[in-house]
Amino acid sequence: MAGIFKAYDVRGLYPSQLNEEMARKIGLAFRHVLDEDDLEQGNKVVVSHDMRSHSIPMVEALIDGLRASGLDVVDIGLATTPMNYFAVGHLGTAGGVQVTASHNPAEYNGLKFSKRGARPVSGDHGIPLIEEKATGEPLPEADQRGGYEKVSIEEAYADFLLDFLDKPADGKTLKVVVDAANGMGTVYKDLLERAGIELIPLYFELDGTFPNHEANPLKVENLADLQKAVIEHGADLGVSFDGDADRSAFVDEKGAVVGNDLTTALIGAELLEREPGSHIVYDLRSSRAVAEFITEHGGVPVRERVGHSFIKATLRKNGGIFGGELAGHYYFRDTYTADNALLAVFLTLNLLWKTGKPFSELVEPLRRYSKSEETNFKVEDKQGKIDLLAEKYSDGEIDYLDGITVQYDDWWFNVRPSNTEPYLRLVAEASSQQQLDEQMAELISLIGQPV
Repeated sequence: MAGIFKAYDVRGLYPSQLNEEMARKIGLAFRHVLDEDDLEQGNKVVVSHDMRSHSIPMVEALIDGLRASGLDVVDIGLATTPMNYFAVGHLGTAGGVQVTASHNPAEYNGLKFSKRGARPVSGDHGIPLIEEKATGEPLPEADQRGGYEKVSIEEAYADFLLDFLDKPADGKTLKVVVDAANGMGTVYKDLLERAGIELIPLYFELDGTFPNHEANPLKVENLADLQKAVIEHGADLGVSFDGDADRSAFVDEKGAVVGNDLTTALIGAELLEREPGSHIVYDLRSSRAVAEFITEHGGVPVRERVGHSFIKATLRKNGGIFGGELAGHYYFRDTYTADNALLAVFLTLNLLWKTGKPFSELVEPLRRYSKSEETNFKVEDKQGKIDLLAEKYSDGEIDYLDGITVQYDDWWFNVRPSNTEPYLRLVAEASSQQQLDEQMAELISLIGQPV
């Protein structure tokens, strides 16, 4: 069972690795990660689930475990992961659990956790503690079973997000193709239509088997249908959500994929107009153009390691207004520093309305460098390979914030180890495509063949 407990959540094959029995045990264990501050104003926990058929029995078992531990359950039903985070913050509960395997294939399920204020469950007092309690000796049950209530947060969530929109006075409509990938983005259909756009929906039928394509917008092949539809319909923008709709990816009006790091810079600049001088957090795989652009627009760029718990913690520590990750997670101070993919979409719509420019034209000033995609290598001795790279590139500026990053004036690279698999992940960027090709070839010769 140990393999299902990941760095930030729980995920595994259903029912062989993760099933109702384990979901109940995790429900019993969850109370142990809630501290006095979390429980000071009550012991309610928000619970919700995605569209997978086995999410229903999983959430029922989870609720049984939570109530057996003495926690009161607030069930918001079928919901996106950002809706769960919003409910935790909006309702002031002690925490929340979402039953979802996000972008993973149909045969997987999982659980995502948060504490009061939608703070992530992380560190030694997070997932490892849940694992220890859920897989150890049977946990005692509370003398008094926790309560249960069903609550709808759809309208409060809609009102909250729609308030961020700055629709033009002239009533100009934007044509937007949205690919929900048969995932939880489907529940946003009404909200998107209320945003004042001409919505062209792709795969807006809830289906946890993902019959059309994998619900992972980080893979370019999963954006092919979106790109085609944007061109066919002459749309202004294309948006793709992942399985639990906590990530989004963007395609411009020409059908070109826009890197999520570049979108981070654009959204950051838009927010900086409202609050100049604010901190914007970005993950260290992002293009150098991101920090440059944020600085040019009067902000303070803050580089952080990959992972939602790190980005959120740094946002809170610095009082930052926004953060973004290359994977398509967008974090906002105003959403309890939790990720909210739909708010990223709304702010992008504001940018298009306000400037009247095509998305490709807004992105163009950020296309300053040639950058590789994240490339995976299967490596058993990960630290040994990192040491080799440190020796080879010792004349560069080296830091170990996440794996190893080596920077030169005209190029840089980061190699970081996977938390759960025998993989190293490489990203590189250079001043020209030719230089990038040369440096990538050299790095591959040192690390091994990509997988």
